[in-house]
Amino acid sequence: MNKQNTTILKLAETAILAALCFVSFTFLQIKIPVPGGDATSLHIGNAFCVLGALLLGGWYGGLAGALGMTIADILDPVYIVGAPKTFVLKLCIGLITGLVAHKIAKINESNDKKYVFKWSVIASVAGLAFNVVADPIVGYFYKQYILGQPQQMAEALAKMSAAATFINAVVSVILVAFLYNAVRPALIKMQILQIKPKQV
Repeated sequence: MNKQNTTILKLAETAILAALCFVSFTFLQIKIPVPGGDATSLHIGNAFCVLGALLLGGWYGGLAGALGMTIADILDPVYIVGAPKTFVLKLCIGLITGLVAHKIAKINESNDKKYVFKWSVIASVAGLAFNVVADPIVGYFYKQYILGQPQQMAEALAKMSAAATFINAVVSVILVAFLYNAVRPALIKMQILQIKPKQV
């Protein structure tokens, strides 16, 4: 497959994963109201951002999560003001996951199932652990200093967000570990996912 066709395929796959992020966040979330008319939620949208990073690399996976989840925010009156924050954080999840999976572990150079499973889980944990820490902290400063919310409201949302984000991360790691390692052999067989074993 030539470089142009590879890029077109990756863009198409990015669009599919962005759609999965959008659908899973919009229709499968459990919204938790927070005093002041705000909310946080339990959802699996981040799982598809991480899955994208494992399958396509950090930039494409991060872009899928950033676009899918940001569009979901824009179309939700509760989350619309947080769309810029969402774009940045989801892009970072993908970049971190991709960095660990493809630059450090080089999982696309291995056919060892145990190695790939181990590093896909480690990469997922790295990306989502970043989100567990960054989401409430960035959210707190964003709400207070960009949106002008009172400090108490920003603190309450940050605490609720931290708990929800942790639960989301745990569920997403489990889901991604299953999905990625289940679909990877099929994608390799169909030559959608290219594996280049290390030269010894």
